[in-house]
This record gives sequence, C-alpha cells and structure tokens, in this order.
Amino acid sequence: VANQIFPVWTYSYLALLVPVFLLTDWLRYKPVIVFQCCALFGTNALLLWFGGVGVMQAMQFVYAMVTACDVAYFSYIYSMVALQHYLKATSYCRTAQLLGYTVGSVLGQLLVSFSLLSYNNILVLTLVLISIGMVTAVLLPMPRTSMFFHQRGENGEDQGGLTEEGTDNGDTLKTGKVEADETETSKSTVLFSVAGCCSTLLQLWKDFLQCYSSREMLYWSAWWALSTCGYNQTVNYVQALWEHVEPSSNFTIYNGGVEAVSNLFGAVTAYGVGFIQLDWSCWGELALGSLSGLGAASLFAMVFSANIWICYTGYIIFKSLYMFLITIAMFQIAAGLSTERYALVFGANTFIALVLQTILTSIVVDSRGLSLDIVPQFIIYGSYFSCIALLFLLRGLYTFYLHRKSQKQETGEQQNHIIYSEQKL
Repeated sequence: VANQIFPVWTYSYLALLVPVFLLTDWLRYKPVIVFQCCALFGTNALLLWFGGVGVMQAMQFVYAMVTACDVAYFSYIYSMVALQHYLKATSYCRTAQLLGYTVGSVLGQLLVSFSLLSYNNILVLTLVLISIGMVTAVLLPMPRTSMFFHQRGENGEDQGGLTEEGTDNGDTLKTGKVEADETETSKSTVLFSVAGCCSTLLQLWKDFLQCYSSREMLYWSAWWALSTCGYNQTVNYVQALWEHVEPSSNFTIYNGGVEAVSNLFGAVTAYGVGFIQLDWSCWGELALGSLSGLGAASLFAMVFSANIWICYTGYIIFKSLYMFLITIAMFQIAAGLSTERYALVFGANTFIALVLQTILTSIVVDSRGLSLDIVPQFIIYGSYFSCIALLFLLRGLYTFYLHRKSQKQETGEQQNHIIYSEQKL
C-alpha cells in the first residue's frame, strides 16, 4: 500500500495543480468547488464499491483532483471579501476546515469504537454528507470577476454582443451586412481571446517575479515549501507507522480520536495567531527554527518509542506546531505582498512543496526507488525537519543580531542628536 498506492497521489497532485489553478481563475472559482465535491464523491464511491490495487491507484488520482481544487476554496473567499479582511478571512477559513476535520474524526471514531456502523455504512454516510455539501456549493453566489482572466474593465462593462438594427420592411441587404459583421466580429473575438490569454499569462509571470522580489518573502516561502513537503509526507504515512507500532488486530485503534484532537489543537492555534501581537520580522525566523526543531523531536519520539500513546502524542504536537507556523507564514506573506496576488503566491509555494515531495517520494517510498520500510522513512522525515530547524534557527539568530544592532545604532543617533541639541542651546 505505502509503496504502490500512496505515491500516485503525490505524482497526480503535482501534475494537476498548475492546470487546476489556471482553470480555477478562468471559471471563476465556483464551478471548480462544485467539481471538487463531485471528485470527492467519486473517491469515496471507489472505496465503497471497488477493490484492487489498480482501482485504489485510480482512487488516489481522483483524490488528487480533490486536493488540487483546494485553491478554489480560498480564492473564492478572497474574491468575495474586501482586501482589508483577507488576513482574518484566512484565519477563519483554516479554522473552519480544521473544525470540520475534527467533527468528522470524532464522529468516525465514535461509530467505530461503539460498533454503531460498519466501515461500508460509514462510507455511505460520507457520500450523503458530500451530497449535501455539493448542493450547498451549487447555491453559492457566482463571482463576477477573478484575479487574472476576468478582471473588471475601467467602464465596468463587458464587451461584445451585437444589437440588430432594422426596419419593419425586412431589408435583406441590411440583414446580410449584419451577418457578415457578426462573422468578422466572431473571428476578431477569437483572436482577442487568444491575445488576452497570452497577456494574462505574461502579467501572471510579472506578478510572480514582483511577489518574490522581497528577501523576507523568499524566506517565509522557503519555509512554507520545505515544511509542507515534510508535513504531507508525515500525514500520508503516519497511519502505516501506527499500524507498525501497534497492529490493529491486537489493539483498539483510536486514530480517528487522535486526528480529532490534533485538528482541534490546530484550529485553536490557527485562530489564536490572529490575536498575537509580536514583531514577526524579528522573531519569526527564530520561531520557525525552534518550533520546527520541536516538531522534529516529536517525529523521532514517534519512531523510537514502541508505545502507541507516545506516537499519538507526538503526532498531535507535530500537527499543532505545523498549523501554528503555517498560519503565521500565510499572514506574513499576505501582509508583505505589494499586489493582491495571494492565490498566486500560495499556489506557487504549494507547487514547490509538491515538487520536493515528489522527489522525496520517488527516492524514499516508491517501489522503483529505495522502497524503505515505514520506520526508516520516518527517521528520514525527522532528520529532514531537523535540517529545516537548523537552517532557520541560524538565520533567525543572524536576523535577531542585525535587528539588535540597528536598534543600538538608532538609539546612539538619537542620543547624539539630543546632546547636539543641548549644546546648541
């Protein structure tokens, strides 16, 4: 399972992310959200009614469509709220997601622990809930504009659409002229659409370069990409580690409960970040380094302990720390952008993370690579986060030194200015 089925999701996600990102903007978000519900329905339907390695690999591909469409959710929210509310909207949306995961995990754990429903019936219940979500998505209002392909013009009106002018006499010459004009207009419209698409992609590239022109933006984005790569690998394969530490045949599993607790803690930390008053330009990289180191320690504790409860605790700590830090990174990146290209930067960071994850999966997990067992895999993941922690801890110490040095220089200049003013008086 770990070496033949799970890697399909990583490869498919990487291949789908960029096309879905562009299609999301072109379709103005809502259709992609509805399609995401359909793909999620298909994922659970494959799990319920089919089996075999080939079908499960197809299921992983369909689920990759679901995760690739996540960008439509946040982009839709950003298109419907004012710019000054973007940061709060990010916090609330991520909190809502995590609370949804929490409720689902708690419900699943209760149904399994008390034998209220079989696994097949739980999947049927999931299909019902997805159908309700699909109906809700259909009822969402359709945005009139998008960030790239459907920007509002200066006059706020759409071009196109011919109005026929004629008299009651039915002049055939005028009718033929109108038809000829419509043919020429349709050709020019096609050429204009192609030119507009090319200009949009060119503007997209210029915005990309402008967004990453800030060194601070690059550091936060680098942590985002590196840590998201490791986080996805950990979450994808942690169930296999738990099964290795304590086989489900010998133990009443509480995986759903652990997911619920970790999501709840993550929701609390994500929500609380919006109320923390701290100079992240000074302390941010130190926080990234130190808390990433704590996450690495949690992973090592999960690997080297033979106790399932230590594994559960380590996972809760690891996931809560990631949710806390990724929310801070989203805030810092959004606050540092000179243009309103949040979806562009978020999508680019996610794409880089997927490239790194694909490389890591192909080397460590894939049956055509090293095909390591689950324990060596998590040793590598713990070492990976240790390298991230060391890198950003050193960078954070250097940033803190520069910040303190600049403060001392400013204080010295102020004191010299005061002394000079007193001597002048």
